[in-house]
Amino acid sequence: MHKRKNAFIIMTVPALLLFFTFHTYPALQGVYYSFTNWRGYGDFDFVGLKNYINVFKDERALHAYLFTFKFAVVSTILVNVISLIVAMGLNAKIKFQKTLRAVYFMPNILSILIVGYIFNFIFAHFIPEIAEGLGINALTRNILGDQDVAWIGVVIVAVWQAVAFNTILYLAGLVTIPEDLYEAASIDGAGPWRKFWSITFPLIATFFTINMVLAMKNFLMVFDHIIALTGGGPGQATESISLLIYRGGFEGGEFAYQSANAVVYFVIIVVISVIQIKVLQRREVEM
Repeated sequence: MHKRKNAFIIMTVPALLLFFTFHTYPALQGVYYSFTNWRGYGDFDFVGLKNYINVFKDERALHAYLFTFKFAVVSTILVNVISLIVAMGLNAKIKFQKTLRAVYFMPNILSILIVGYIFNFIFAHFIPEIAEGLGINALTRNILGDQDVAWIGVVIVAVWQAVAFNTILYLAGLVTIPEDLYEAASIDGAGPWRKFWSITFPLIATFFTINMVLAMKNFLMVFDHIIALTGGGPGQATESISLLIYRGGFEGGEFAYQSANAVVYFVIIVVISVIQIKVLQRREVEM
């Protein structure tokens, strides 16, 4: 028993040290610098809560927060609806089921930057040329170059790639539902819609909670898709919080200020995740 405990300690302590060195310690350093005026180099002074107060007065930061929340909410809803529908289709008794599952998972293993550049070409050339041929004036321009609708292009690409992972999670839940329940419901005269709300959805409620929380958290931290598609533009129309923190902190000499912004955003993400878990778990119990 003693040797077994030592083996567990040997396995976990190195991982714990690496996590603390490369994750926790830098994060704590960021919190420390958020109370200073450090620019990323040279001397610095403590400024108290000045950086935190300025974050709430910064119109560029507020715009980035609004864009990020709008993007995250819309993307989270779309991803969960689409991935649940796809998972139910892939869980049905259809031909080439395993092949289709592999095909639908392909977007998840592709690099976000490569996917972004491909969709950039599609939005800039492919769709406008087809739209011109069909006489659809609304799509003859690159939507990524329009301040009002550029965010829709980012949502389309992010959702297309994220659906694969969420579909796998929903499939994991669907295969745990006994077929006997559906047969009994059919004997009682239940239709497809009734089976979904009375059997399928309650029994995959845990997977729904996991998918909602993970999707919302990932979309709130959106960075790669925006870099690959719009670079935050046109203007600052698609500038997310993560992109603003990166640019201001590493390119704009605002290391301390953006550290304060990062701390505020970290707290917001934690609060949103906790609320999501509490609300969705309460709903699971009611089901």
